[in-house]
Amino acid sequence: MEEERQAAPEVPDGLTPRPPTAEAPVARGGLAWLREGVRVLMFRAPRWEGLDARPATLLGLVVAVLASAAIFQRVMAEETVRFQWAGLVTGWIDIAVTGWLCWVVLRSRAAEPRPTPATLLALLWSACLMLNVADGLSGLALRVVFGPASEWRPSALWAAWLLPLLWLALTQVRLLWRVAGSSLARAAVVVVTPALLTITNWLAPTYLWAPEPPVEMEPEARVGLPLTDETMAVQAELLGKALQALRAPGADRVNVYALTYAPYASEDVFMRESAVVAKTMRERFGADGRVVELVANRATTDTLPWATPANLRATIARMAATMDPDRDVLFLHLTSHGGADGKLAVDTWPLQTEPLTPELLKQWLDEAGVRWRVISVSACYSGSWIAPLAGDGTLVMTAADADHTSYGCGRKSELTFFGRAMYEEALRKTWSFTEAHAFARKVIDVREQEAGKSDGYSNPQISEGAGIRAVLARLATTLQDRTPASGPASPSRK
Repeated sequence: MEEERQAAPEVPDGLTPRPPTAEAPVARGGLAWLREGVRVLMFRAPRWEGLDARPATLLGLVVAVLASAAIFQRVMAEETVRFQWAGLVTGWIDIAVTGWLCWVVLRSRAAEPRPTPATLLALLWSACLMLNVADGLSGLALRVVFGPASEWRPSALWAAWLLPLLWLALTQVRLLWRVAGSSLARAAVVVVTPALLTITNWLAPTYLWAPEPPVEMEPEARVGLPLTDETMAVQAELLGKALQALRAPGADRVNVYALTYAPYASEDVFMRESAVVAKTMRERFGADGRVVELVANRATTDTLPWATPANLRATIARMAATMDPDRDVLFLHLTSHGGADGKLAVDTWPLQTEPLTPELLKQWLDEAGVRWRVISVSACYSGSWIAPLAGDGTLVMTAADADHTSYGCGRKSELTFFGRAMYEEALRKTWSFTEAHAFARKVIDVREQEAGKSDGYSNPQISEGAGIRAVLARLATTLQDRTPASGPASPSRK
């Protein structure tokens, strides 16, 4: 008997056969994969007896993982979305590389018993499926308790996205480490597994839902602007009063003159964003009495001048004539849909107006003699505005780069992701536009992933000239001196 024990091969932890007993029978059938997947997630050794993955097993698990992702992404989406079939072609590199890694790990082990690579791969996918379910259910519970993900703190969004990913990485590494038979194979596990999860979940995540594109309405179906003699008279009066009411600059300090431009009448999100930005400029940057809102929306027809190119040009000229050109700053926020051609979309039907372009805006600013400029563009593909507007006296910040859409501009959105992160959150905690933009980039990245943005990170951009940097530093110092010591903290502390 002693000789038999000495001759028995050493079996690695997690592969030791455990004979079934009456107290702990070994599960068989489809549910066995789910139960063993849970064991893997709990860092326990799987029970391999009876687990033999067939092609149908692998296919079923892959379909189940995709289905669970699709269900929870759809439930967590905050906008109207449609299924994106192209999302099904992503993620296959994960399956291929993980299958190869299973083969490498098992090849490094000569001792028996040894599962097949298909069985090991199926067990990894079982664990992934169960983690998807747990993560989705916890996300739904958090949404019930704390509201939509767009309203969560950035730290909570990062935790909700990162913790399940780290858990999956650790459980996969632990299982493959158990099975590996050589230090070289274990090194491959430690290197390849985290790298693969980073690529497939950070750089190239699988999104199965995409936002519904804006509905192109026929002219007779649009709400549009009430274009009557009465409203035209009211509008002319509103613009005149707004420009005449501009306060003269305060002496011996940098003053902010703020202008918002929201020319898309058929979607209220831009009207709301204009109001939020104007409020932030008044309350945080001392611009009360120096703010003009230009908004194309039926709801504001009797209270605000319309956002038309002619009104924008006139307002820029009047602000430039009122402000101190050597000291004061003109802040301009543009919010609408944007096109890859660099044009800011306009919807003022039945009034015929032209889209705004960065070249035209720069021309008007130059003609008016505006020296110090902060320009904020909240639109898809708005990164194309950086180069035409950049300069020594200009800070330009955008909601996206030139190749990507921004997010949150649908009909059901309260604010765009950029507008919320920059003007409701970041600039409530700092007077630095560059700090606020850096904060907003991180928040937007997390929220877009949580919302299932399908075309990649919007990648907000910023360009700050050396001249405007010094002016904005003086502005921030002045505003901070006027604020009690217990005032807002840096966004990084949120």
